[in-house]
Amino acid sequence: MSSQHRTGSRKLKGIALAAASALLMTGCSDQAEVGFLPTQRGVTDNADTIMNLWIGSWVAALVVGLITWGLMLWCIIAYRRRKNETGYPKQLSYHAPLEIFYTIIPVILIVSLFSFSDRAERDITAPKEDNADVTVEVYGKQWSWDFNYLDEDVYFSGVQAQLSGREGAEETLPTLYLPTNSTVDVQLKSRDVIHSFWVPAFLEKRDTIPGKTNHMYFTTGSEEAEYAGKCAELCGEYHSEMLFNVKVVDQAEYDQYIQSLRDSGNEGRLGDEYNRNPNLHESSN
Repeated sequence: MSSQHRTGSRKLKGIALAAASALLMTGCSDQAEVGFLPTQRGVTDNADTIMNLWIGSWVAALVVGLITWGLMLWCIIAYRRRKNETGYPKQLSYHAPLEIFYTIIPVILIVSLFSFSDRAERDITAPKEDNADVTVEVYGKQWSWDFNYLDEDVYFSGVQAQLSGREGAEETLPTLYLPTNSTVDVQLKSRDVIHSFWVPAFLEKRDTIPGKTNHMYFTTGSEEAEYAGKCAELCGEYHSEMLFNVKVVDQAEYDQYIQSLRDSGNEGRLGDEYNRNPNLHESSN
């Protein structure tokens, strides 16, 4: 066996091993339980909008792929070299109708995908028509989170959790409480550097930028659930441990939690005075 053949064989084995490893790691992921969908329906209204766009895009891609593969297969069969044929088939320098078809169809597909994506983005980023049921001011900080429940005038101040494989550490993470079936305005800010507020199950994230306020507008689902969140922007040494939870609970449990913060003396708001640069000019985005 030549050295070139052995090298090619090793490459194929390496690719096969990498593919098998990726498949195995995917099977170990919690998200694999959802199936082919990126999250459960009904988590938020925005998640449903994104899932509809995602599924529609895959259906369109599959239709285009089937047509393309069908035409390729038809050409392979219809224009294959027959027995006793010699020479090259008839050569064409151009075919105007076919070239027009190849130009128009991709343009239509691109414009359609752009239109649906733009509409979904506008629906997601647009403020709710009426005042939100819950307004939460979220400050990202190295390496935890502060939550100001502005309507109730109470707050929760997060402390960096040292995970390091310690059992039960997830339960000590900062937890954002939200009531079910409620419109929510999450106002995102930063106390020091750029962070990113990301709840994977919500299918959206926003950066927290010093001196700016970003917003996430959504409506929570009807089911009580707990979701994992994390910082999605490299922000320093303990970025990987800048985690939090989101609990969507019924109104009674939400009110009970708010009262527990009030009973603990966490009344008021932890504002910009605790920022690394409290004099930084703030603008809304």
